[in-house]
Amino acid sequence: MVIAERMGGAAMYELVRVGHQELVGEIIKLEGDLASIQCYEETAGLTVGDPVRRTMAPLCVELGPGIMDNIFDGIQRPLRTIAETVKDVFIPRGVNVPNLDRSKEWKYTANKNLRVGNMVSGGDIIGVVYENEIFADHKILVPPNVSGTIKKITKDGVYTIEEVLMEVEKVNGQTEKLKMYHKWPVRQPRPCAEKLPGETALLTGQRVLDAVFPAVQGGTCAIPGAFGCGKTVISQSLSKYSNSDCVIYVGCGERGNEMAEVLRDFPGLTTQIDGKPVPIMKRTCLVANTSNMPVAAREASIYTGITLAEYFRDQGKHVAMMADSTSRWAEALREISGRLGEMPADSGYPAYLSARLAAFYERAGLVRAQGSPERKGSVSIVGAVSPPGGDFSDPVTTATLSIVQVFWGLEKKLAQRKHFPAIDWNISYTKYMSVLEKYFAEIQPEFMNLRREARQILQEETNLQEIVQLVGKESLSEDQKLYLEMAKIIKEDFLQQNAFEDYDEMCPLPKTAGILRVIITFFRCAMDAINNSSSETRVTMETINTLCAAQKVRIVESKMKVMPRQPTVEIVQFFDTLTEDIESTFNEHFG
Repeated sequence: MVIAERMGGAAMYELVRVGHQELVGEIIKLEGDLASIQCYEETAGLTVGDPVRRTMAPLCVELGPGIMDNIFDGIQRPLRTIAETVKDVFIPRGVNVPNLDRSKEWKYTANKNLRVGNMVSGGDIIGVVYENEIFADHKILVPPNVSGTIKKITKDGVYTIEEVLMEVEKVNGQTEKLKMYHKWPVRQPRPCAEKLPGETALLTGQRVLDAVFPAVQGGTCAIPGAFGCGKTVISQSLSKYSNSDCVIYVGCGERGNEMAEVLRDFPGLTTQIDGKPVPIMKRTCLVANTSNMPVAAREASIYTGITLAEYFRDQGKHVAMMADSTSRWAEALREISGRLGEMPADSGYPAYLSARLAAFYERAGLVRAQGSPERKGSVSIVGAVSPPGGDFSDPVTTATLSIVQVFWGLEKKLAQRKHFPAIDWNISYTKYMSVLEKYFAEIQPEFMNLRREARQILQEETNLQEIVQLVGKESLSEDQKLYLEMAKIIKEDFLQQNAFEDYDEMCPLPKTAGILRVIITFFRCAMDAINNSSSETRVTMETINTLCAAQKVRIVESKMKVMPRQPTVEIVQFFDTLTEDIESTFNEHFG
């Protein structure tokens, strides 16, 4: 931290350049004409008397074409451009390169509905840019704080982001020149016309998340778990396979090799666009702020990521933002708070920790965007939390759980048994089920009942485990043995998923619903057979396992038989056939 004098007139969170090397810094405290500045770079070599230059602006990001398929640091400096410029693996101090490429040309198509003399306001679409195969319509927006009358319009063509596309005369008579990009302060939420309740599920390709603990597009999720439980893998799986239009992946204080893994894996992953494979990196932006980068920049990286996400939301896109991990961000807050000499609260964190977390998660949501034409967009936040030793009573975890609507709790024992995703079904929860009832009913009319029964089986198995440990499995009644048997299938063949196998790396919702349906169908038929048996024709679990062994094997193997990218009609047909075969087998043997 640097303290500068003669800073009268400066504002809180104003960006400054410190020293002769012009290190990037931000004012975090003002006292008289003294300003406390947090530097986003190493301050070694600074001496008393070095100059501090004000920029008269807060920390801003540049929003325009060129964000996707790019990797930035915590204050939106493009790491690829810096590497090419300095020819070194480390970022030199005071490096100053444009956030977005100024020389690259983009194909621009102007909005034909706008004419000179028309009124425009914040959020209006003035044209579209072809960015890549996935982002064929990057909308160019009027900045939220600009409105007025159009004086001049640039026709269609190929332009750099610095060229003026429209001139707008504001109410005060000043002329605002609109370019392909505009700047926005990272700590200020972008405005919207209206916040709406969520209506569509955020599909992740993970059965345990989609079927048991689903989230909505525009929802807030937390993934707390100890080291090695799979937080990063779940975040990366969501980035790869979720039904979002674009992904902002923020590596906030995590190890550098995790971001390197993302950079290595993502370019090789593809999605089908018009029958051609396209790398999903073209819909992904990485904000890399790893544990060996300056602590202060960790705090900024979360705000940089959410501002980029809000920009794409305003275009009418559904954005998933992964924050891995918010614990490192909270540690950055704790360090800065300590340097400012503030009174610490629980575990040394600042007293305003929960307020900052709430302000961050509040920026998620489904919205009706400003401007015309009317469009809806959403930002879904998935925040990984790393409590020390997996202790969920940690201040960051408790503050997060009081805010988010979906809790995917990771269990160390499951991870040690190599049960992945290691989501603990006993402590995890979602508050979005009532909202999603209509959505799931359209895909599988019985889905809500199937989910309820599956959870009931798992809960019953947890209760029975205590009895089994005391007096053994043989003392249980036949229906109780059935609960244990079906819980085993649900845990090992439904909730567990192998990311290294082609058939199981992701699971579309029709396949998830189909597997759940055949498991619950077998359970219902077996329970009916047990309950309807008499003392003369007693049906036991042993009898069911012997006579219906083939159908049990087909249930277990169903996830291997159906590939993720098969047409939905084929998937539904496969599970319809299997359901009918299970019912006919039970009718044949048990009447």
